[in-house]
Amino acid sequence: MNNFIQLAVFTYPHEYTVLKLLLEKEDIRFFFQNETVIGVIPFYSNALGGIFLKVHPEDLKEAKKIFSDYNFENHLHIV
Repeated sequence: MNNFIQLAVFTYPHEYTVLKLLLEKEDIRFFFQNETVIGVIPFYSNALGGIFLKVHPEDLKEAKKIFSDYNFENHLHIV
């Protein structure tokens, strides 16, 4: 896990739920650092710097494409 590369930072778990499903669908090797702690104690998010999406170096190119498509085509808004 030391060689994984940080691709994005999120404040709360609901911000990346769809992205997580897209990455799993494509068999991208990834994990969210700090996900469990912030899921249990949401107020720690700012103190820990957020939730980090980390991707395996061999999957980085494909993960970047999925991430950019997700950001561009994401019409979901929390209201």
